[in-house]
Amino acid sequence: MTTLQSVVRRRRALAAAGAVSAGLLVLSACDKPTPLATVTVGTASVHSEATCGGEGEPLKTENLAQCLKNKDIESIKVDPDDTVRFGVDPDIADEGWTILMNGQPLTDSSTKTYRTVPGSVFFNAQYGASGDSTLVTIKEGEQNVTGLWSFKLEKDS
Repeated sequence: MTTLQSVVRRRRALAAAGAVSAGLLVLSACDKPTPLATVTVGTASVHSEATCGGEGEPLKTENLAQCLKNKDIESIKVDPDDTVRFGVDPDIADEGWTILMNGQPLTDSSTKTYRTVPGSVFFNAQYGASGDSTLVTIKEGEQNVTGLWSFKLEKDS
């Protein structure tokens, strides 16, 4: 009887070890998602993983302009009287981040996870806006750009 019990124990131990190994193998095959950036207007919000980069490695300068032209981005309606709230994961904030409007800096770099901007700014020609939509990009990194998160803000009047 003792031999039978030890065989059963070994089988259970091997099965447990196999399950743990299989679980680790599955996890190692998964890509880690990039940190998220979120834009909130009133009760509506959109969030996105990085449009380009977002994995901590500096982006090449020649790729930056192409990244800003990406058309497959989240959009949100903005009433000019609303406040637009930007939130980023702590991983982005740690590197410093800047809000760009149509590719130009709108804010100074910040290490906070949250910022607000009046909605009217995004449709004001004084700030470089034209028309009823504006491309807003969150740029990660102060010296080297390591990620871009883009959103389209559409005028809701």
